Amino acid sequence: MSADFLTSAFYIYLYVMIGLAAVVFVSLYFVTAGYGAFTSSKWGKCINNKLAWFLMEFPIFLAMIIIWLASPHRFTIVPLVFLLLFEMHYLQRSLIFPWLMKGKKSQMSLAVMFMGIAFNILNAMMQGYWIFFESFNCNYQVFGLSYNNIEWLWSPQFIIGTCIFIFGFIVNLRSDYIIRHLRKSDDDTNHYLPKGFLFNYVTSANYLGELLEWLGFAILTWSLSGLVFFIWTFANLVPRANSIYKRYQNEFAEEMKSHHLKRVFPFIY
Repeated sequence: MSADFLTSAFYIYLYVMIGLAAVVFVSLYFVTAGYGAFTSSKWGKCINNKLAWFLMEFPIFLAMIIIWLASPHRFTIVPLVFLLLFEMHYLQRSLIFPWLMKGKKSQMSLAVMFMGIAFNILNAMMQGYWIFFESFNCNYQVFGLSYNNIEWLWSPQFIIGTCIFIFGFIVNLRSDYIIRHLRKSDDDTNHYLPKGFLFNYVTSANYLGELLEWLGFAILTWSLSGLVFFIWTFANLVPRANSIYKRYQNEFAEEMKSHHLKRVFPFIY
């Protein structure tokens, strides 16, 4: 296949993914995915939540390494930095986060897990192929700088994007810590309203952190593939945050009313 054909096919793929993200965004305002507090038998057979999270998130961590190893540009500094930032998130998400979760009885439906696996593999193709192949094939440049040029690492977009990414990563970690320690033990199945840190402003501070991470990644790579990932994150997490907000309104009506909490974006939504 010619390089031009692969480039055209790749961009068609990205635009199709944007279209699918729009469908997912609208759909998730009417259908709540069956995991976490919304696990339901209507989603079919379920398995242990910790195992499901690992099986769902580890494929993208592994797939990015495989794509990196297959690239002739694998030791180019800038793409390697992109990879390390990306894998930092998924190392934590697949090998650390699941095993720290509390709740022996917590489950996730296999349907949700397999949908997550499918998206993660598709996303690895988007990010990995762009970073290690397509950006070099098309001689991608912004203001005269390309991924071949180490000066990219002190460009405004890389510095700003990395700061947003790291801040989002910290917000995500801290928020997960707060959620994880709401339950007193593995046998505790009660629901609690998270408090402290950014939960003083929104009910889904963990989702805010993840949104900031991938917004930062889109900026620091200055790529359409990175933007598509952010769009997908937005399409998935913002409706989910709305569902969580409504559940909390029913379970903790007085506290929700007194704290004037938003869903995921402080003071906005």
